[in-house]
Amino acid sequence: MKKKCVFFLLLITIMPVFAQEGFVFEKDIEKVTVPIVLINNLVFIPIKVNGVELNFLLDTGVEETILFSLEDNPDVNFFNSEKITLKGLGSEDAIEGLKTTNNILELDGIKATRQLIYVILDQSFNLSSQIGIPVNGIIGYDFFRKNLIRIDYASKRVIVYKDNEANRKKIEKKFDKTTITIDRFKPYLFGIADIDKIKIPVKMLIDTGNSDSVWLFQNLSDQVKVPSKNFEDFLGKGFSGDIEGRRAKVTSFSFGNYTFKSPIVAFPDSSSIKSVRMVKDRAGSVGGEILKRFSAVFDYKNELLYLKKNSDFYQPFSYNKSGIEIKHNGIQWVKETVRMETVPLSGSITFNSEGKNVTNDFKYKFELKPIYEIANIRKNSPAAKSGLQTGDVIITINKSPVYQYSLQKLNELFKSEDNKVFYLEIERNGKAFKFSFQLIDDL
Repeated sequence: MKKKCVFFLLLITIMPVFAQEGFVFEKDIEKVTVPIVLINNLVFIPIKVNGVELNFLLDTGVEETILFSLEDNPDVNFFNSEKITLKGLGSEDAIEGLKTTNNILELDGIKATRQLIYVILDQSFNLSSQIGIPVNGIIGYDFFRKNLIRIDYASKRVIVYKDNEANRKKIEKKFDKTTITIDRFKPYLFGIADIDKIKIPVKMLIDTGNSDSVWLFQNLSDQVKVPSKNFEDFLGKGFSGDIEGRRAKVTSFSFGNYTFKSPIVAFPDSSSIKSVRMVKDRAGSVGGEILKRFSAVFDYKNELLYLKKNSDFYQPFSYNKSGIEIKHNGIQWVKETVRMETVPLSGSITFNSEGKNVTNDFKYKFELKPIYEIANIRKNSPAAKSGLQTGDVIITINKSPVYQYSLQKLNELFKSEDNKVFYLEIERNGKAFKFSFQLIDDL
């Protein structure tokens, strides 16, 4: 009999089917430090699965470990597999997957055995194109459950501490302590959302797999209403399709001793969250745009969150004002001219027909560079009004070849100051076109 599982944001809601121990330290090791990649406020960490290193999104919003995009990693072996059906955020149909048991996950110094892993078979579900680096999976509760996990956004590292008295005392001396709850294997905090000067108590999922600052579910509470000044937007992609909704600026959001003024809040449509199994009284999520302002230590066992502000704490909140969502769409060979540093040999000087000295100090090289395509355009945005369309392949931005930029850098450009002008050359149906637009703050 097939088992049905309900997914959730990049985020999953699956009941554990057998006991797992979580990550255990090797003898005489009490702390493990792992470098991470931070893109769009999301944390990516390398973890070996059955001996093969894969790249994972570290996501407190998921219960289990999920793998996908394994076409480039055929050496990963799985055990005791059976087919299941997966469904989650988005409005499309369920997708097929596998449930596998007795897997081994490891980093240098810690290991988890007998691990349950879900594998998505649909190759069209691919985070790599949206992120710009290879992403093979998502890991959540199994990583956090046993130890003290510190995510240091500023130094781009994750530190796993063995849960003992010495490590706990060191953390308590340097960090502020906030009480959280662990419900259905996920962390929640209680905060206050101030919308149009109405203060609303909210229970929020702490979601490292969400790049936005705050999500609020307007259909689950009579108090949560979208401010009058808002715009319709594409919020992301879930396991069951695109997530649509609205964005708006609220007066403030606060929890514990921290207050964030004028955050940009996303309000997902009811159709995008219809398959999500909510815990009682949940009103939304706190995401990476808030969390990146701290060094954060998660203590699931004792239902505590330790926080220390970093240099990003007072950064103003912004959003993609262009309205363009860009994805990585393959690679291309690019010919580049390279200057050669050469020293002419005695007697080897060459002259052309005009008697001028000729030096062969250039050569060509070919390198693989990314191709960027417009994946989505917000209605009535500056990009949409300029005439740009979904599917356009970007060639240059402000006369610079687009392949010179990372996907992360492109996203940062479109969050620039108001009135900044962009000139884009694109390819559409084999023809080149030029467009321009100016960034405008709709909020």
